[in-house]
Amino acid sequence: MDPRTAAQRFADTWQHAWTHHDVDALITLYADDAEHTSMPFRPPHRGRGAIADYIRWSFTGETDPHVTFATPIVDGDQAANEFRVHAHDNGTPVTLAGCVFAHFNEHGQAVRTRDYWHTTEGHH
Repeated sequence: MDPRTAAQRFADTWQHAWTHHDVDALITLYADDAEHTSMPFRPPHRGRGAIADYIRWSFTGETDPHVTFATPIVDGDQAANEFRVHAHDNGTPVTLAGCVFAHFNEHGQAVRTRDYWHTTEGHH
């Protein structure tokens, strides 16, 4: 799959599936042996199962998410994509803003992803 197509599919699927907390849809984006690192100093999650567990954990306490992903910036087999989420975290309005970096294989699956994000109270 063309990396630009893979990157847009990644962004579109994340936008829709995060809104609905659809972990099954999200995990199809990753290769079986993919590696995901969330924030620079956390240990990586290796393999689809570990990534799915992390995503489920991330959704804990989150309600009413409104998710937007920007158009990916693609270079070779990798892409950068900004995102913003307005949600409620255990009842408190929050905004989460960040960026995910993804490397894709020839099948359009993410083989390595890394994200950086920040959360603040309120919707900004």
